[in-house]
Amino acid sequence: MDIDVLGALTVRENGVSITPTAAKPRQVLALLALHADQVVPVAALIEELWGTEPPRSARTTLQTYVLQLRGLIGHALEGTDGSRTAKDVLVTLPGGYMLNSAGGTSDVREFDRLAGMGYRAMDAGDFPNAARLLREALALWQGQAFADVEGGVQLDMETRRLEETRLCALDQRIEADLRLGRHRELLAELTVLASRYRIHENLHGQFMLALHRSGRRGEALSVYQRLRSTLVRELGIEPSAALRSLQRSILMSSPETPAESPETARKRLARVG
Repeated sequence: MDIDVLGALTVRENGVSITPTAAKPRQVLALLALHADQVVPVAALIEELWGTEPPRSARTTLQTYVLQLRGLIGHALEGTDGSRTAKDVLVTLPGGYMLNSAGGTSDVREFDRLAGMGYRAMDAGDFPNAARLLREALALWQGQAFADVEGGVQLDMETRRLEETRLCALDQRIEADLRLGRHRELLAELTVLASRYRIHENLHGQFMLALHRSGRRGEALSVYQRLRSTLVRELGIEPSAALRSLQRSILMSSPETPAESPETARKRLARVG
């Protein structure tokens, strides 16, 4: 089985799509696919489909959706040797259901594998490999997770969680590129990111650093002022100590005397604290 959720939902068994077009069976498959090879409780599936006020017929209707999915799986298995049936793929277990991937591919698992290797390379100071691995991990994303699924409580929560993992990998990939001196190459990307994530402090700090090291000190300080204004206006808070430290560092230094990165500032302030 091949599972892709980092963008449009695509699940294939034996090379054939088993992704339904109807909204609610699609939700069921999406949650099962994200947690492939793990039991997804019936309660979680019901909450995903109907929230906190499910109809009396919720369990029966869920069973109908499972049967529909098994019908698609059975069609995909036609012409195989019969050693794997639809019930072997979408398994009923005590308390829930499990999608058995039989060791197939999953873009989420591959993302986690590559990102984990990238983080370990960062920790070891191997910035070229960290940048490469994290770039490969991020390339697996084809849009927002579950982009074509109308999510309920469970999927919305999982979508937010996955987005946080993506942002973490993006943050570390940019940090690796900064360590490699790719300041000018990052400017276009960071311009877009700072506009999209208007209160994300670390991305703004990285943008400031890239601008400063590209000889654009005034623009770097303007980025800080815009972020500060947004934070104060929308959240009623000042920038973090690490970002204030970066601003002071830029004010007092020149491109030839590099300001420390936001991550370095955070670690230094943590040691002091």
